Amino acid sequence: MAVRIIEIRKPGGAQNIHEAISDYKWVNEDDGKVGVSDRPTMVDWVENKSGYAYVKDASGTVRCYVNVSPAGTKFLQTYADKRWTDNLLSLKEF
Repeated sequence: MAVRIIEIRKPGGAQNIHEAISDYKWVNEDDGKVGVSDRPTMVDWVENKSGYAYVKDASGTVRCYVNVSPAGTKFLQTYADKRWTDNLLSLKEF
């Protein structure tokens, strides 16, 4: 299954690093189902259950991968043009 991440939640609403994202709002564009998943659930789904999460922007579709902070926290981040990018941080917050 593939889901497009459409919004994020960060406690306090301030621009924080990727690991500060607590929840992801997503849509399955195949069946229209919309849901919200917390960071650990989404990380596990992508990392261990062959989940495919992505973000769409003016440039196209960018896939989300699991990254790990220096403190060992796993989080989703987009990877494009051979570098980690901030596509998730530019999404609307809910």
